Amino acid sequence: MRLSAEPAFVLHARPWRESSLLVEVLSAEHGRLGLVARGVQGPKRHLLRSALQPLQYIRFDAVQRGELATLSAAEALDAAPRLQGDAMLAGFYLNELTLRLAQRGDPQPELFEAYRNTRQRLGQADPLAWTLRRYERDLLDALGFGFYLNVDGDGAPIDPAARYRLDPEFGARRVLADRGHGDRRNAATGRALLALAADSLPDDADLASLRRPIREVLAFHLGPRGLKSWEMLGELARMSAGD
Repeated sequence: MRLSAEPAFVLHARPWRESSLLVEVLSAEHGRLGLVARGVQGPKRHLLRSALQPLQYIRFDAVQRGELATLSAAEALDAAPRLQGDAMLAGFYLNELTLRLAQRGDPQPELFEAYRNTRQRLGQADPLAWTLRRYERDLLDALGFGFYLNVDGDGAPIDPAARYRLDPEFGARRVLADRGHGDRRNAATGRALLALAADSLPDDADLASLRRPIREVLAFHLGPRGLKSWEMLGELARMSAGD
């Protein structure tokens, strides 16, 4: 199959053999693709190497035979956002999560648009936690793993004053008031779920309550091997606690 002038975002690139790269991209028409970029280490290939950096928006030509496609040309379509600090880690998380959950060769136009919007928000310095929760929601929906956020798994309306755990297969489950404090602390507020359903920024406390329940859903779909970005976030939290 020949791919011509295909728009895509670069998710990951790593050296392969002496002068080549293995590149993973999220394309508009063909979903996630693996590309072999040969001979990119020479001095005359600087522009090509620059175009194959993570988060870069590109247009490429390639020929696919089997699982991997051989890249013949690629050009950057814009300037990738220059992220620093927490935003840089958020960009790494965005790419790693997409790489792990999106299947190769499965067209996902909704995911492509969600990635595009999230990349733009990272570059605009929008609130990071809200930006990531919205992408996690959209990614789960695009891959067929999502569920309603304004009703629970039994179809009852979400109570803004209640707290809920997110079951990956059932949906929102209300945490009863007589359960242990830990169960409620690790649950999302009903207000947060309704805000996420309406795409309306909740207050800081409600927004913070979404992180653990959504991570449990993602961990279920990721399987036993978690994300390196989660490990990095945990290490940063431990370092901060020790200061």
